[in-house]
Amino acid sequence: MSRKVLFLTLYYPPDLCAGSFRAAALSKALLAHAGEDVQVDVITGQPSRYASFSPDAPEIETRGALTIRRVLLPARGNGFLAQAWLFLCFAFAVLRVVRGQHYDLVVATSSRLMTACLGSLIAWRKGARLYLDIRDILVETLEGIFASPLWRPAIGVFALLERLAMARADRVNLVSRGFLPYFQSRYPQGRFSFFSNGVDSEFLQAPAAAALPAGEPLKVLYAGNIGDGQGLHNILPGLAPRLSGRACFQVIGDGGRACLLGDALAGIDNVQLLAPMPRKHLQAYYEQADVLFLHLNDMPAFRRVLPSKLFEYAATGKPIWAGVAGYAAEFIAAELTNTAVFAPCDAEAALESFERLELGLSDRAAFVQRYARERIMDEMAQDILQLLEPV
Repeated sequence: MSRKVLFLTLYYPPDLCAGSFRAAALSKALLAHAGEDVQVDVITGQPSRYASFSPDAPEIETRGALTIRRVLLPARGNGFLAQAWLFLCFAFAVLRVVRGQHYDLVVATSSRLMTACLGSLIAWRKGARLYLDIRDILVETLEGIFASPLWRPAIGVFALLERLAMARADRVNLVSRGFLPYFQSRYPQGRFSFFSNGVDSEFLQAPAAAALPAGEPLKVLYAGNIGDGQGLHNILPGLAPRLSGRACFQVIGDGGRACLLGDALAGIDNVQLLAPMPRKHLQAYYEQADVLFLHLNDMPAFRRVLPSKLFEYAATGKPIWAGVAGYAAEFIAAELTNTAVFAPCDAEAALESFERLELGLSDRAAFVQRYARERIMDEMAQDILQLLEPV
């Protein structure tokens, strides 16, 4: 008798985001390790991560025992309410698709908790086992962003949803070991694993070092989301002018704080904002960059995060200039060479750390091998598929 695995992810290629790249690698690994009697159904949304990047994608794709179904979503807007509406549309569409279907195992990869809650609901309805892949801590993030007492009832609802999802899960993977103190203190009976993000095959070959013309400003590149989590609007407007003539910043991406960042940078001539682009185009910018810039906002929740972009940056061998604290700072210190870490949102500390960078390529081959995405996802897929075995 065939067995069915339902894999829920809001984002999937050709969408551009960490969740999309992770979901693609994991679905590939599940297909590779599942037996001939296992069918894997991926339900995701049509590309919606950025309003400025919306490529066409087929509604249904079939690759052997893997089926990918993309449900239609409304145009993406910025702000909490717009994101909530987008997810509600996703949830109702998913519930329609799975109506009448049987599943033995539900897998949900979730950065905003709600996909985990949706997976929990479906697993309960279907009598299926549940594997959660947690990529963020929504409750703690909301507590940092919405500090007003008026938001406490709403945050309490999300805390309840988190407890319900965690109670239903058979296993929970935490994408960052920095998450463990939060979850272990609240759910001491939980079964936790730690399959992190990693280096994708596109970046296994380090780019060639671009020769810097004498007297030219350094090219500092940031590529990724521009939201509250990254806090670029809290660092670049104060930092960039102080490096005028010494460094030019390129920021590639989009997100909820892109307009705010653009407004804050008005009149600053050494920062260039570029729209999101496919990875094959991004590699050319990596080759031309002298320094890669990373930043997380100064909030308690982000001290637990391990940015997925860090793995991509590390594979290039280029110097990494990172405004991070907590677990990310500890990880960088333990795992990477030629980095300069400074306190988030502190332009003065950023300037001091900038002077410590050594231009040129560093050999990070051991790191790239240790954190190859394909290997990590192979191990994670095997961990997931164990839940199909008889209890």
